Amino acid sequence: MYARIVFVLRTRQKRRIMKSYKEIEKKHSPEEIAEALVFPNTDSISEKEAFMSEFRTFRKTLSENQTEKNKRISRLLQLKYSIEDYINSPNFMKDHFFGFFLKAYINSLGIKNKDFAAAIDIDPTELSQIINKHRNPTDKIIYRLDIHSNRNFPAVMWFRILEKDREALLLHNTELIEKEKRHVKRKLDFSF
Repeated sequence: MYARIVFVLRTRQKRRIMKSYKEIEKKHSPEEIAEALVFPNTDSISEKEAFMSEFRTFRKTLSENQTEKNKRISRLLQLKYSIEDYINSPNFMKDHFFGFFLKAYINSLGIKNKDFAAAIDIDPTELSQIINKHRNPTDKIIYRLDIHSNRNFPAVMWFRILEKDREALLLHNTELIEKEKRHVKRKLDFSF
């Protein structure tokens, strides 16, 4: 019953809007209607430049007055959004791998690798190997990253970065694919 009432009310509202628009169309040309709805740009170039200069000064003042904590939060939020964009993107970028994002996380905190390694209780050498793509992180390290970030960078997010790395490796490792073809005796004779 409620849904029917809502439908009837919306239908009546649409009819009133269409009726009003038809009355406006009778009195004005399409160009006049468009001019009334679109804000004309009356600023001169010098006015725009003055406004932009004032806006830049305002932004600079805001940035300078920001506390170190707020700056760190801003950097971390920017990193989190970058990671989410990368994870949700269908494309793989060679320079965006687990170590790249881990290094960006550490840099966003504004601490040294050695201090970060101590904070999550791993050897600095192991951290360096993960950052430089010489070793994959273990599950315990990913969970420690989750805990260290107070769940702002959840373990699932770090695992998804690893998944994307692994997917690219599987798709583009032609040498391994060719090597493994020798071990397959009979394959399907069709493809979907």
